[in-house]
Amino acid sequence: MMPASIVAGFDDSRPAWSALGWAAADAARRGLHLRIVHVREPWCAEHPMDASVETDTLTARCESMLAGAAAHARDTAPDTPISTALVTGAVTERLVTESETADTVVAGSRGLGGFAGLVLGSVGLGLAAHAACPVVVVRRLPRAPTGEVVVGYDGSPAAERALEYAAKQAVARQGRLHALHGLRCPPAAPHPVGFGPLIVDDGDDIARRLAEWREAHPGVELSVSMSFEHPIAALSAASRTADLVVVGSVGLSGLPANRLGSVGHSVLHRAHCPVAVVPGPGAADQP
Repeated sequence: MMPASIVAGFDDSRPAWSALGWAAADAARRGLHLRIVHVREPWCAEHPMDASVETDTLTARCESMLAGAAAHARDTAPDTPISTALVTGAVTERLVTESETADTVVAGSRGLGGFAGLVLGSVGLGLAAHAACPVVVVRRLPRAPTGEVVVGYDGSPAAERALEYAAKQAVARQGRLHALHGLRCPPAAPHPVGFGPLIVDDGDDIARRLAEWREAHPGVELSVSMSFEHPIAALSAASRTADLVVVGSVGLSGLPANRLGSVGHSVLHRAHCPVAVVPGPGAADQP
């Protein structure tokens, strides 16, 4: 069986080039294959209106684009096995299919078809909500890598998987893992008139669980922070000095029907570094 690959969705946009660089570096760090995928939408004409010769086809242009992307990736990861694929279909749907056999799918924050004012396009959002494996959305790369990987942790099943993925990333970087927990407010708890909602102080339980995790993973440098800020604000602030922020797709407050919770959704829009969204157990089996 072929080992799982890092899949980079590529469309020649500026964010896609950043995503490709991240994917190539991650594949090299973790000893994985890199698969560069361009999805050609079926309604695009094979013979572009500006073609000057018969051989100037959309297929030829796409293959040339992929060859250029692969050459660029080899500059970053010369010892990494790299392959390319030109597939036809709806972009999000085909990349979700790729996620079924991938270790990670990496995409730019928005592609060529997005509106310039959008921070996050429909492809990145759709992948984060429906992929069967972790999805990394790259809006911008850190200017000065610090080796720190930040993970939002609330004790949910998705957060447990996010913690494991974040640990792999920290070890591959020979860096530090920082688990951040925001103390929760009960979703519908009554509170005294004139006062805000009462904080659920689950910090002791979270600290105990993370201490047990640290004992089981002695090779990982783990620090823990408890924050009275909302998790979205805390993770967004932490992203200013992190190389990667990792969140579970849905935490303790998420509804079962939702594949991407409010924290993951908002952090994708606000983070200052790449964000990994890790699906919870059984996500691949959900509709």
